[in-house]
Amino acid sequence: MSVTSRGESTLGPDHTGLIVFDALNVFMKPKNRPDKKKFLKENNIIGSMKAVLEGARKAGLTSFYPAAGYEADGSDVVLDRLTDSDMDLRPWNLDKPRPVIPRSDHDQQVISELKPAKGDVYLPKHRWSAFYATDLEFQLKMRNIDTVIIIGGSTDVGVASTAFAARDMDLGLVVVRGACFSTRGENNDFFMDRVFPRMGRVLSVEDTVALMLAGAKKIEMNSRK
Repeated sequence: MSVTSRGESTLGPDHTGLIVFDALNVFMKPKNRPDKKKFLKENNIIGSMKAVLEGARKAGLTSFYPAAGYEADGSDVVLDRLTDSDMDLRPWNLDKPRPVIPRSDHDQQVISELKPAKGDVYLPKHRWSAFYATDLEFQLKMRNIDTVIIIGGSTDVGVASTAFAARDMDLGLVVVRGACFSTRGENNDFFMDRVFPRMGRVLSVEDTVALMLAGAKKIEMNSRK
C-alpha cells in the first residue's frame, strides 16, 4: 500500500514524525471514569498506541508529545467560555467550578507505557490543537519533516483540531485508526470515515508500522549505493 502524502511512498524518518497526542494519565487512565477505562481496555488503545510508537522508534522517527497542561491558578484557561455543555455533552453546573488540571499534577504525566525517550520532543499545550501556541511547527521544520502521523485522543477534539491545522499547513497527514479514540458515541468512526479521508490518509496500526519500517529500509539501501 502506498502513501501519497507529499508524493512519498513510505513513512520514513527522513520526512515523517509521530505525534503522540495527550497520552496522559488523566485521559488514558482516568480515576473516576470506569466507562472510559473499560472502553480503552476493550479496544486495546494503549496497546495499539504502543505498537505504533515502538514501530516509530525502530524506524528512527522522532516522536512529538503535545500534552495539555495549565497553570495551577487557571490563569491560562478560559473558564467563562460560553458553551452549551461540558465535554460529555452534559449541561454545565454553573454553581460548580470548572476543573483545571495543573501541569505538575500526576494526572498530567505521560503514561508509563508511552513515556518519551531520548530524542523525543515534549510540547506543553494550552488549547486543543497541538500547533496552537506551541513550537511544534518549528520543531518539524528543523527536522525537514513534512508528514505527520497522529495517534491518541480524543479523536473528535484535540486530534481533529491538530489534523485540521496540519492540513492547512500543507503537511502530509496520516491518522492511525486503531490508535486513536473517542468515547463519545460514534464520533471516532464518523471522523475516520467522513472527515479525515478528505485531509490525508487513515491507516491501520499494521499498515502504518509497515510503512515506517519500509521508509527506514529505503534510506538504508540508498546509503549503501
